[in-house]
Amino acid sequence: SYCIHRIIEDPEWSLATVPQLTELCLQHIVHNFTQNPILDCLQPEHQRKVLDRLPTDLPLAVTANLVSDEDYWKRCCTERWQVCDISGYGDSWKRMFFERHLENILKSFVPNTTDPNQVLELIPLCKDYVRKLEVDQFLPPLKVDPEEEADDISDSGSDLGLGEVPIHHYDLGALVTALPYIEELYLTYGVKDCGMNFEWNLFKFTYQDCCNLAGAMKKCHKLKVFKLTRSNVDDDKTKLLVRSLLDHPSLVELNLSHNLIGDTGAQAVGKLINRSKLETLDLCNNKIHHAGAQALAQAVAQNCTLTSLNLRLNYLGDEGGEAMGHALLANTTLKSIHLGSNMLSEPSAVLLSQVLAQNATLTSINLSCNHIGPDGGKQLLEGLAGNKTLTEFDLRLAEVGQENEFLIGQMLWANRHAARLAPQPQPPAEPL
Repeated sequence: SYCIHRIIEDPEWSLATVPQLTELCLQHIVHNFTQNPILDCLQPEHQRKVLDRLPTDLPLAVTANLVSDEDYWKRCCTERWQVCDISGYGDSWKRMFFERHLENILKSFVPNTTDPNQVLELIPLCKDYVRKLEVDQFLPPLKVDPEEEADDISDSGSDLGLGEVPIHHYDLGALVTALPYIEELYLTYGVKDCGMNFEWNLFKFTYQDCCNLAGAMKKCHKLKVFKLTRSNVDDDKTKLLVRSLLDHPSLVELNLSHNLIGDTGAQAVGKLINRSKLETLDLCNNKIHHAGAQALAQAVAQNCTLTSLNLRLNYLGDEGGEAMGHALLANTTLKSIHLGSNMLSEPSAVLLSQVLAQNATLTSINLSCNHIGPDGGKQLLEGLAGNKTLTEFDLRLAEVGQENEFLIGQMLWANRHAARLAPQPQPPAEPL
């Protein structure tokens, strides 16, 4: 018997392919980051390598307050959402991630079904980064099966009808009051993409919802922008919300457009105008008539902070339009007003021509989709003759006549040209 000795070698083997000990340690740190999140004690170049390799699905309880690297949060955002534009998030990827993550949780929250701790446990992780929330959907509670509910009713002796369940939505109170830096809140109480399951109850903003929201708004002292749109907000709910916003220390923009606000609600908003620091007010597409317009006009006449007012798609009529015209003769701060689609006609144009002749603050007026007529157009043209500040004047579908439209357009062009040539105000020099 005999033995054969053979030496087998890998021709491609090289000492350079053996990982260095440092590299093996970094791999170990990455693989065990959840259990042992070592980062601050690493050298800067090693921190960079670890951050570049960290998976984006790590628990937020580990990464939220430990990882501040923007490149890591950029990976988290781009891997989760197809469209990512950080310009609306203070150019911060981390802020975008936490705001959108929180928004997604709120949009999918089902009362009495979803665990509220999903939101509450996220608060300490995201509270330092959330400045704005845009929630365009609030889901109602799930319906109870009629047969099961009938059994429950027979057992409990309740006299509620079949299928009747409370449809109150998620209460934002505990959340927004725990976010110390929140400045903007955009809400819509409804259901997106409900398809064949459409029911009006899916779009009901209940009085209890309103009470909860009003209580939360009163405690959000740093809130600057509040938008509650397409939520069937009526007069009673408007008054409740307004009471919570009176004397608000920082609110500068209020948007209640596309709701059911009538004259009583508009009167409440009128009280708010002069008991807040509002600069922008949007009441587009509501049910405001001349009485509500008169209340708003009275407030505008005395106001010194409001710069933009949108009353498009309401029912002001000439009585309301004239009231607003009188207010603009006294107001010296409003720069933009939208009165489109408000059933205005020549009487309103006559008074607005006086506004054009005397007001030196307005730069934009919209009277589109009204029945101003050729005679009203001539009145506006005469009023604009001495005006040097108005640069935008929308008269589409106002029936003012082509010649009047052309001449008004020429005057606006001259004003815009003069505004471009005017020297820009310089900021005050800093003291030496």
